[in-house]
Amino acid sequence: MQTATTATKKRRNGVGEVLHRIGKSPMAVAGLVILAVIFFLAVFADVIAPVHYAKQNLMHAFEPPSAQFWLGTDEFGRDILSRIIYGARISLMVGFISVGIAMCVGGVLGAVAGYYGGRTDNLIMRAMDILLSIPSILLAIAIAASLGPGLFNLMIAVGIAAIPQYARIVRGSVLSIRGQEFVEAARAVGSSDARIIFKHILPNCMAPIIVQGTLGVATAILVAAGLSFIGLGTQPPIPEWGAMLSGGRSYIRDYPYMTLFPGIAIMLTILALNFVGDGLRDALDPKLKR
Repeated sequence: MQTATTATKKRRNGVGEVLHRIGKSPMAVAGLVILAVIFFLAVFADVIAPVHYAKQNLMHAFEPPSAQFWLGTDEFGRDILSRIIYGARISLMVGFISVGIAMCVGGVLGAVAGYYGGRTDNLIMRAMDILLSIPSILLAIAIAASLGPGLFNLMIAVGIAAIPQYARIVRGSVLSIRGQEFVEAARAVGSSDARIIFKHILPNCMAPIIVQGTLGVATAILVAAGLSFIGLGTQPPIPEWGAMLSGGRSYIRDYPYMTLFPGIAIMLTILALNFVGDGLRDALDPKLKR
């Protein structure tokens, strides 16, 4: 007679097993908790924030942290706590949408290159090598400068800069999968190349893509903050964390809290995403499964 523990272990599969393995990592759990809080703040910013992010009150400019203004106010008397809460919405949106762009475009390019090989593979991957030869932050700056400042252009710039990474990851996975029996069986029954790629091959490449995507969101948020810091991202009065850092740098000697709190928000978000990414990598690694 099987014990309850054995039965429970047998029932764990798929998503349940991955969640179980993530739950065994304290760092991953801590990252999930932090991310849950940040997502909650972003979704309910209109309710949670004390005031609207753009509301100005010059009578309270440069107020230090206090019972009335928990994180102080900026040079226009805007509540920094409210702007950080609304900024979570902007930063997360930029991070996930830009990674979504990179994942979709890079995934398709990598799948096509790995599946067809030959000249197609050579052409696509040499183009990716050219993009990889340029530091991603410099590539994003060049694209953002060409498109102009703005939230939408910021997401496009960060997404394009990350495409080569996903193309190489997917290509490597496709090369190891395309010769397996289930792919040959799909060809034998007359499935089209597009059907084989999108229905049979790509779903089996999701583990490394998910891990890279989680870590990529952290990188995208950091790159977006850097672009906003130099004026190529979101424009005032939109409260993006990088733009808040840029706005507070002129007053950092006298009012350091103006840059301290947005910096902490960026640090916590990236740290949480890295913890979750490491946890997912360990949970999805077949070598660690028993």
